[in-house]
Amino acid sequence: MMNVGMIISHKHRFIFIKIEKTAGTSIEIALSRYCGPDDIITPVSPEDETLRQELGGRGPQNYIIPVGAYSAKDWVSLASRMRLPAFVNHASAAFIRDHIDHAVWDSYFKFCFERNPWDKIVSYYYWENRKRDLPSISEFIRSGRASRLRGRGLYTIDGEVAVDKIYLFERIADEMTDIARVLGLPEVPVLPRAKSCYRKDRRHYRELISPQDRDWISKAYACEIDSFSYEW
Repeated sequence: MMNVGMIISHKHRFIFIKIEKTAGTSIEIALSRYCGPDDIITPVSPEDETLRQELGGRGPQNYIIPVGAYSAKDWVSLASRMRLPAFVNHASAAFIRDHIDHAVWDSYFKFCFERNPWDKIVSYYYWENRKRDLPSISEFIRSGRASRLRGRGLYTIDGEVAVDKIYLFERIADEMTDIARVLGLPEVPVLPRAKSCYRKDRRHYRELISPQDRDWISKAYACEIDSFSYEW
């Protein structure tokens, strides 16, 4: 079981879908402070759970999927791996929709964050290489490992956006203010700096990515670049 995930809050009627390398863990920790005992909160890493506890957030709870919500695929996984189906591993919109009450999916405010793809790839590069000697970013991209970064596929279903709002990482302070307003939170959540220590080179992505790698990212993430008017 990977220690990453999402939040479904019945208390504030929202579903937060966590997208990789968009400050998702920080947002998840911050929002967990406003959750109730019936809400679904998935695990984060041990060090991030310590941080969440220090900040007064609720820890992982209710994330094991009840038997009544099992799909055929869940039963196969349970039989072959002896692993209980759960909301983990950056659960996609499709997975969440298929494992919760349809009325909850239809009526709750669903949201996520997206990020400039060139910057996101650099962040992902440092995260993936946090415990090993770093190859160059170009080698990382050419190896195919950069293609494992999950993004748009987590908040779309059959190619269509399945959330009510996609907020932008680049405007995160203003976006958290809007989230507090929409959810009716008593204050604007304060974001901790979770996982920020892994990026060892703070130069702008334009100084770190070659023209060839820029073009690869431009093609691979053309939909995101077009949808959110990202520019190099």
